[in-house]
Amino acid sequence: MQSADEALVELNEHIAAGIGDLLVASRMAHGELTIVVPREQIVPVLTFLRDNSRCQFEVLIDLCGVDYPERERRFDVVYHLLSVRQNQRVRVTLETDETTPVPSVVDVFPAANWYEREAYDMYGMPFSGHPDLRRLLTDYGFEGYPLRKDFPLSGYVEVRYDDELKRVVYDKVRLTQEFRNFDFESPWEGVSYVIPGDEKAAAPPPAPPAPPPAKA
Repeated sequence: MQSADEALVELNEHIAAGIGDLLVASRMAHGELTIVVPREQIVPVLTFLRDNSRCQFEVLIDLCGVDYPERERRFDVVYHLLSVRQNQRVRVTLETDETTPVPSVVDVFPAANWYEREAYDMYGMPFSGHPDLRRLLTDYGFEGYPLRKDFPLSGYVEVRYDDELKRVVYDKVRLTQEFRNFDFESPWEGVSYVIPGDEKAAAPPPAPPAPPPAKA
């Protein structure tokens, strides 16, 4: 009987033989197989993984994005597939940038419809051939892409209901307090300043005087 690692090695070899030059790289870590493919070849690769009798990855569990701002192609698009019949999983990744569209895989996995919309909404990654590529989670008129590493924590606008206008309005972000200064001293070692509230504590009693030295 094959071990889990042996089964992944065999699966990796089978995929490499099946898709040939479409495999950019592969790696195994923590009991999982990850393959890297070219952006423009994602549809034939996923079709092979779904239809091949040895693979049978018929379930798209998730499609998500990862942002690496320091790279020229800053985004990874990650596809997690499950084969119920083979009891195996595989992760497929590709690299893309902010402007080059990734081919939609909705025709291969209909479940990718909302996943791709979410990736577009959160990262701004375009998907070509998607039947209805529009924002999914953010509000109408939202600016920016919240899961990019360079998106400000405070956002760009805030939404509120104006009782006089009787409608929702968008305002620029107004901070309700000044920026706070945070320290990174370890609480286990003690801090060098007075914690608010400690100034009310009673001062410790003075130490007793040292006894005089004994006379010879």
